[in-house]
Amino acid sequence: MDKSEPNRELSPGLRMAVDFGPLAVFFLVNTLADGPKLLKVMMATTAFMVATAIAMIVSRVKAGRISPMLWISGALVLFFGGLTLWFRDDTFIKMKPTIVYTMFAVILGYGLVAGKPLLKMLLETAYPGLNDTGWRKLTVNWVGFFIFMALLNEAVWRTQSWDFWVGFKLWGAVPLTMLFAILNIPMLMKHGLSDGKDAPLPPGD
Repeated sequence: MDKSEPNRELSPGLRMAVDFGPLAVFFLVNTLADGPKLLKVMMATTAFMVATAIAMIVSRVKAGRISPMLWISGALVLFFGGLTLWFRDDTFIKMKPTIVYTMFAVILGYGLVAGKPLLKMLLETAYPGLNDTGWRKLTVNWVGFFIFMALLNEAVWRTQSWDFWVGFKLWGAVPLTMLFAILNIPMLMKHGLSDGKDAPLPPGD
């Protein structure tokens, strides 16, 4: 692809497929797989990794780029998924969301202390018109949310079954993240946001 070709925006439906499709595949394969727990873990994790790689390719082909969020979350899925398959231990894939949430909380927290708009850089042009105060408040909010989600993921995977945790990722973590993003919009509108209906969500799956 010619590097001079401008980046394109994904349609809302395709963006949803790129963002949440791999997680849906992970859930479906685990649900449909028949056999002992280890077999389900291996099959679901393999499907998750393949679907994530496909999502990254689709983003590159259709949008002309892979967003920083997708690069980070995709690389960690492949890394921890690989460890899960190699060691035949589901602990690695279950810890992955905790590490992602914690990593982003630390990165964004550093940006706040250093006065660098890292969330703005991460989300690129997702929040048109948002002023510096809005970006700072949004960053503080997401740092707190990421810390909460890291602790919640740890509590769930350490106390619940594999199947419950897989379901929680799709039916718990995703709705919580979407709800939190929506709840931020009124505050952002007060700080210059012109259109936040299609704003992407930070990663954490």
